[in-house]
Amino acid sequence: MKKTISGILAGILISIGGTVFLSVEPKYVGAILFSVALLCICFKGYSLFTGKIGFIPEKHGKEEWSVLLLGLLGNAIATIVCGIGIRYILPAVGDTAETICLAKLEQTFPAALIRGIFCGILMYLAVSIFREHKTIAGIVFCIPVFILCGFEHSIADMFYFAASGIVSVKAFVFILIIIVGNAIGGMLFPVLSGALKKNQ
Repeated sequence: MKKTISGILAGILISIGGTVFLSVEPKYVGAILFSVALLCICFKGYSLFTGKIGFIPEKHGKEEWSVLLLGLLGNAIATIVCGIGIRYILPAVGDTAETICLAKLEQTFPAALIRGIFCGILMYLAVSIFREHKTIAGIVFCIPVFILCGFEHSIADMFYFAASGIVSVKAFVFILIIIVGNAIGGMLFPVLSGALKKNQ
């Protein structure tokens, strides 16, 4: 329960970040403000799937997988509930989310997967730089970069689809593709870095 609640708290923060991104113009301002979500998550130590998956190659015991998967469940619960709530209280935000999500569903499988991979890379770098160097620089720069590049973040997308009101098998499959992409991207740097160290 504790692990799931930690995921729920992270999901609420991502929902807040998603709401501000959908609410403000110009786009780059919303992208910068979205980073408040990951800043709060990192400082409070909440469980965000995209922030933890990259560290599985280092420690992949039962406890780590439990934290990751129960956290993902909490992320999903929170973003879906928050998305529905935001659509109710801020219909204009829901309409913006619908427009964005309809465009997301037009992507091909490879395109969505690749966008998810690149987001996963940047999420891993943001969190790892925060952990290793005690600086928010990685978060403040990596988050706006992935958003402005159009890369896909699975947890944020859960919120966007919930806020959009779109419920379909295609949307569900899209989210699964992005989760896989984020996982591949998140683990890419630590796996390759580990291989590099072994060959030095």
